[in-house]
Amino acid sequence: MRIASTQYSATMNDALQQASGKLEDIMQQISSGKRILRPSDDPIASVRLTRLDQEDNAITQYRSNIAALRSRLQDNETAMSSLNKDLLQVRDTLVSASDGTNTPADLNAMATPLAALRDSLLATANRQDSEGRYQFGGTATSQAPIAFNPAAPAGSRYTFQGNTDKQLVVVGNGVTQPGNVSVEEMAALLNTLDSTIATMASPTVVNDATTHAVVAASVTAVDTAMTSIEGKITVLGGIQNSLSTPDDNHASVALSNQQAAITLGQTDYNKAAVELNGYTTAVQAAQKAYGRVSQLSLFSAL
Repeated sequence: MRIASTQYSATMNDALQQASGKLEDIMQQISSGKRILRPSDDPIASVRLTRLDQEDNAITQYRSNIAALRSRLQDNETAMSSLNKDLLQVRDTLVSASDGTNTPADLNAMATPLAALRDSLLATANRQDSEGRYQFGGTATSQAPIAFNPAAPAGSRYTFQGNTDKQLVVVGNGVTQPGNVSVEEMAALLNTLDSTIATMASPTVVNDATTHAVVAASVTAVDTAMTSIEGKITVLGGIQNSLSTPDDNHASVALSNQQAAITLGQTDYNKAAVELNGYTTAVQAAQKAYGRVSQLSLFSAL
């Protein structure tokens, strides 16, 4: 069968282009380290790699959430510890105030540090994070959890206006952990303490049974608040400890996925080198043969 020179040229050009394309693919596989350059190279492996990549993105987000949550919990624990420290000082001062030998001047003098501690407790309860969100009002982060009304009488000037809802943080597939605690107990404490301070600071205060009862009520309120705050410190510590398990699990899965991705998608350099050499030789031979054949004509046989 006769083969026209134009048909032969087209066939050879097509073969050379295919071989050259394959050669370029192999060179790209070697330079990039990726065996699969396009989904059609290995459809099944491509799907698995896509799924591994999606899972890896999710794990990265989970671990980022865990790191941010751990930092937030540590900050909350520090604030709760500060509240507890101030409460201890308040209690010590109140115990001193309950001494029957105190003069009215002594009680007046003790009211000053108590007022400073009261204000410190309020400031900590209304603490904001670096983004201006209130930390201890539950999910009501845009307003101070403890409202203060200076026009109200002592003993009723503080109100809790937050909630006790949890700010849940996703730390795994379908797994959440709370990232906050609230200070709902502080309003009652501050009102009781505020009333006691007003009594002790009065120019007409008398160290009698009535004053002792007022001070004793504050000691009880402080003890109740301390028990609550200490419980929340324990909860915060427990959540922080529990975060290690999912974080370690995520790290293990991420490592396993990385190894699987390498197995599925990494270039086999030994195999690629053999293929590169083979296709290079084939292309060079085809080019040489095509060059020789294209120079032939009827006159070559004369």
